[in-house]
Amino acid sequence: MSSPQRETSRILPARIHGAFSHYASVDPQRVALTDASGTWTYGALADSTKQIANSLRQLGIRPGDRMMIVAENSLALAGLLFAASSIDAWAIVANPRLTFRELDQIRAHSGARRVFFAMAVSNEAASHATAFGAVIGTIASVGDIGYTSLNEETVPEPVKEDGAEQVAVLIYTSGTTGIPKGVMLTHENLLVSASETARFWTIGEQDRNYLVLPISHVVGTSLLILTLLVGGSAKLVSRYEPAALAKAIAEEGVTVLNGVPATYQRLLEHKELSGKERLERGKLRITTVAGAPLDVDLKRRVETEFGIPLLNGYGITECAPGISGVRLDTSQDDHSVGTLISGVEAKLVGVGGTQVKGGEVGELHVRGRNVMKGYYRAPDATAAAIDSEGWFNTGDLARFEGDRMFIVGRTKEMIIRSGFNVYPAEVEAVLSSHPAVVQCAVVGRAIEGNEEVVAFVQALPGTSISPDDIAQFLRPQLAPYKQPSEIIFMKALPATSTGKLLKHKLKESLTS
Repeated sequence: MSSPQRETSRILPARIHGAFSHYASVDPQRVALTDASGTWTYGALADSTKQIANSLRQLGIRPGDRMMIVAENSLALAGLLFAASSIDAWAIVANPRLTFRELDQIRAHSGARRVFFAMAVSNEAASHATAFGAVIGTIASVGDIGYTSLNEETVPEPVKEDGAEQVAVLIYTSGTTGIPKGVMLTHENLLVSASETARFWTIGEQDRNYLVLPISHVVGTSLLILTLLVGGSAKLVSRYEPAALAKAIAEEGVTVLNGVPATYQRLLEHKELSGKERLERGKLRITTVAGAPLDVDLKRRVETEFGIPLLNGYGITECAPGISGVRLDTSQDDHSVGTLISGVEAKLVGVGGTQVKGGEVGELHVRGRNVMKGYYRAPDATAAAIDSEGWFNTGDLARFEGDRMFIVGRTKEMIIRSGFNVYPAEVEAVLSSHPAVVQCAVVGRAIEGNEEVVAFVQALPGTSISPDDIAQFLRPQLAPYKQPSEIIFMKALPATSTGKLLKHKLKESLTS
């Protein structure tokens, strides 16, 4: 059930920008990163990082400052992220598809010194730059960037020389309360997880990674660092388009594809709609999936299509994210999330805090050098999540068959939609702010290869309001992946005598 903690075999740098230093030195002409605008070799990446870091200093970013980067996957985003690391600032990479309200919550909570917008890559980022009153300037190596005025009141955090203590990134999750929580991931957290994941899946300098999972989420960040640590190359993709992915696999030498179940579901749908008899595999040798429960039928269809295993994995933002995965030589026809990654310990805890026996279901607790430093400015939440011995409570239910782990459910109410975490409390908070809404509840509904958001609404008696009215109200306040796929009106929501909503009754109604 538990894997002993072991030291990583790699000598890791102290900071995440050190991930590319070896290859920048020994093979500077090796291709590191490409996007729609061009290519950076390892040497160019190192030079660009230095140039961008100088620009950040001139813009008043100090060691220990938090700086937000609103950007899609791109060279600009990678450059800003690694430049922040090089001056010991904390990077907060935010998805441009978030709303102004959501971004402003993160800005306010983090005390960001400035917010940067990679406008050339994203229309949404450009719109946000305007909404935030950003100045448009030129930053070396990345061109036009929007940035807000300097937050003169914010105080830098202390800088720690030890990479296990110095925070590299703040990744915001909405949290079950609907209030954003900043996950503090250290340089060591990210480097250890990336290094061990690369070794686990035998990813090396010969590989070309199709990086379409957002770097604004921890999996994308980890994949970027992982690729550079081993001397590989990554194509940074700002938007997922199944046709573009199929073309890249067939023609561009992609060897590694990481996705969520919806990535593969839509790829197979593209094949059917385009009338192709079969998708070309090209040089593709590793396909992995995480971020949402994997349907075994979808797994079989993908494996039949490409003739290679679809390797399931499991991780969580607070663990940077790697916890377990299916190895290339051990893939089986089930929904196992594989074995623990080296350096990660696990135990299953039952009712009353006792450890459950092998084969039984319990709440999954993990420990290792990948576990976050804590939640920013939230000591109580940190103490509730990580005990005095370093065990982090994932909130997920699991069981083991030998050393193979199965995730069987979630103690949290979180909905995972196309790999993005959706917390019902946040959607409910926005819904409840509508003047005609008396009560509401949000639950997840499983669909093929994905999960969708369903909202139940009890309206104020005598009001005339439709699902379309509610949808229009939500649209500017929530990111697209948080929007309910269906809004169902009820005269009264099921509740106990004390008024507690019975969400399980609502979920049951969706399948009856």
